[in-house]
Amino acid sequence: MRTVLNILNFVLGGFVTTLSWLLATVLSVIFIFTLPLTRSCWEITKLSLVPYGNEAIHVDELEPQNKNALLNTGGTLLNIVWFILFGWWLCLMHIVTGIVQCLSIIGIPVGIANFKIAAIALWPVGRRVVSVEVAQAAREANARRRFQ
Repeated sequence: MRTVLNILNFVLGGFVTTLSWLLATVLSVIFIFTLPLTRSCWEITKLSLVPYGNEAIHVDELEPQNKNALLNTGGTLLNIVWFILFGWWLCLMHIVTGIVQCLSIIGIPVGIANFKIAAIALWPVGRRVVSVEVAQAAREANARRRFQ
């Protein structure tokens, strides 16, 4: 079912959002000062291409033993730069694409996926795209650690 939804996403406008993310990735490489944003940009490009079966999870949830206040502060500053340069127009792109997809009944699940990615597009630094199963296992492990 994931494969069918991913193909449907691509056909109903997912290729446009993926191309937008690829453009943002290329621009983040060209502008030298945005080079640290490239990995996050590439991660969300993968999510935009194949949103079903994958999930964006924060690195602190994925690897809680590697939490670092200095890195979190740097990530916040990078997210602010991201929002100013790329985040707002990528978010708008996903919202518009999601609205257009929701105009047809068959496109509603794909449109909802675009709305979720729109929220991630505003603040992507520090997120990694992993399979849904890995994300669920990481959340369960964190919950066990927190409540023991």
